[in-house]
Amino acid sequence: MEAVALFSFTASEAAELSFQKGGIIKSNSACVLIGYNFPAHVSSGRWFAGRVSRHEAEQRLRWQDTGVFLVRESESAPGEFSLSVSYGDRVEHFRVLEGGGQYCIWDKSFRSLNRLVDFYRTHSIAVEQVVCLKDKPRLAQALCDYTPPHTAHLHFLRGDIIDVLDCSSSLTWRGRCRGRVGIFPPEYVQPLYH
Repeated sequence: MEAVALFSFTASEAAELSFQKGGIIKSNSACVLIGYNFPAHVSSGRWFAGRVSRHEAEQRLRWQDTGVFLVRESESAPGEFSLSVSYGDRVEHFRVLEGGGQYCIWDKSFRSLNRLVDFYRTHSIAVEQVVCLKDKPRLAQALCDYTPPHTAHLHFLRGDIIDVLDCSSSLTWRGRCRGRVGIFPPEYVQPLYH
């Protein structure tokens, strides 16, 4: 997780950390306690999954659109990160190398994990094909009417905008539409990305 300091702070005790305004405060932990008056803006995206195994990352990402990704703590190199990316029918894992306050994949270095992710949103992370990072969809548009056979399913009409609450399964997604929450088949909708 990362935070950008809103102003400079000089430590007065051994357990405190000094930093400069605009400096990036990094933590290798998935759980960070930030006090009420903490002078920083936390900037960790929905993409940071914390301590997730390689296998669990594959379960979450397989069959997602190509480019949907997550960043997780590395299993093989504690204190470092891995970036897992969906290629549709498979998931590729990239080790994020860190050294001297720089993060890199391939030969490009960045001052923060956020900057690395932002760069690969507009530049291909893959060598053999163009694969740009993108978030899991938060919204989807109905391609046709869906009149479900069960009450646990979500009913919607063509053109409806659905809030996607969970798209981790390739068989059913969970969403909200017209004030109701339910599951639906993902092939009935078109994901909308920001």
